[in-house]
Amino acid sequence: MSFNLRSLPMDKDATIDRITAQGELGRRIRDMGLVPGMTIKVIGKAPLRDPVALRIGGSTISLRNSEADYIEVEAL
Repeated sequence: MSFNLRSLPMDKDATIDRITAQGELGRRIRDMGLVPGMTIKVIGKAPLRDPVALRIGGSTISLRNSEADYIEVEAL
């Protein structure tokens, strides 16, 4: 069962199920390496929970919650 990336708890691995963003935002998300099938982990959240830091392979990226809302994941 997939759910929104924003709901993924800290230090929990998940696989990207699908990206629902279209247009420029969808392209930008995919350009960061966030594509279906990738394994990700939330490694940090700002004090107000925005942005969120993600570990993808050996890289760390950050996303705003408004961007994370377009990424559906499945917990491992």
